[in-house]
Amino acid sequence: MPVSGTERAHLRFALALHRATAGTGDACFSPYSVASALGLVAAAARGAASEEVSTLLAGEPGQVSAQATLLRDAAELTARTGQDEPVLAVSNTLWAWDQLPLRPDYVAELATWPAGGVSGAPFVEDPEGARALINGDIAKATRDLIPELLSPGTIGADTVASIVNALYLRVAWTSPFQESGTADADFHPPSGTRRVPTMRQSERLGYAEHAGWRLVALPAVGGVEAVVLLPDGPLANAESTLDSDVLAELLSSRRQTMVNLALPKLSLDVRTGLRSALRSLGVRTMFTPPADFSGLTADPRLYVSDVLHEAVLRVDESGLEGAAATAVMMRLVSMPAGDPVTVEVDRPFLFLVRHADTGAVYFLARVVEP
Repeated sequence: MPVSGTERAHLRFALALHRATAGTGDACFSPYSVASALGLVAAAARGAASEEVSTLLAGEPGQVSAQATLLRDAAELTARTGQDEPVLAVSNTLWAWDQLPLRPDYVAELATWPAGGVSGAPFVEDPEGARALINGDIAKATRDLIPELLSPGTIGADTVASIVNALYLRVAWTSPFQESGTADADFHPPSGTRRVPTMRQSERLGYAEHAGWRLVALPAVGGVEAVVLLPDGPLANAESTLDSDVLAELLSSRRQTMVNLALPKLSLDVRTGLRSALRSLGVRTMFTPPADFSGLTADPRLYVSDVLHEAVLRVDESGLEGAAATAVMMRLVSMPAGDPVTVEVDRPFLFLVRHADTGAVYFLARVVEP
């Protein structure tokens, strides 16, 4: 199926932020969660602060509404009789100090997002109490996979608001791996060959080859799929060649093929601050006090101090489980068919978890040392 322009823009954003944050080792983040939080920032901001975020998300300023629609649509999974029930929980919360005047239009816009709403937090009077309150809500939303996104000291006396997206996903494979087939096998990272638990199955799966990459798509219940992207050579050399056009071609050209697949089990937990990465991608004005957040509040002193993110991803024989949370911290300037193919995933690779219909990427991971 062809990749739409909206999905292509989302893939472009996901790959750009991946490159800006991933370093050289294992990496994992949720494009869905970050895009949701930034989409709400774009709605709150005006002028350059909004245009920069919109350009990163959608490819051009003022076009973030299509991305918001994609994210809303991807918050719904399809349950089918006879399948394990998929679980997808998404929340979008504006945590606000009770003395920060909020625009009714923004509160109404927030309510149109999945589980969107406003909650109060005692940011100025009790920063640690506010931190505990927000962390507790994120832990509940992510089924305790992310118990403490906000570390001590994250909230100061001049913090007055935080836009938080939380995501939890648990789905079973349409065709589970047999646990009896899992055994240690060689994996070849740059640090040297090591033995890792590796799952095996032979199934008809989506498969494509293009531009030095091989793609295998594993369907899960609820309209979710996992996508393995295995380069022909070293990942460090090939990763720079993977842009949204190449990825779109791989996704759209795949065909059902008998695949003998060997895939390592995964367990990733990565926390990162996104401020530097976003600045490197052209999102700067919202971090420069005072920014224009007149779409959110009449107070002219507001700016974003940091964007914090954590993603957890587990992949085993039965399916996958993942959680992510993104917190945009806001402060005041001053107080106020054919032959089977064999795919041995035995070297570093990329791994996507996506909503098949909309193309929204719930998780994007680089696996170097599984």
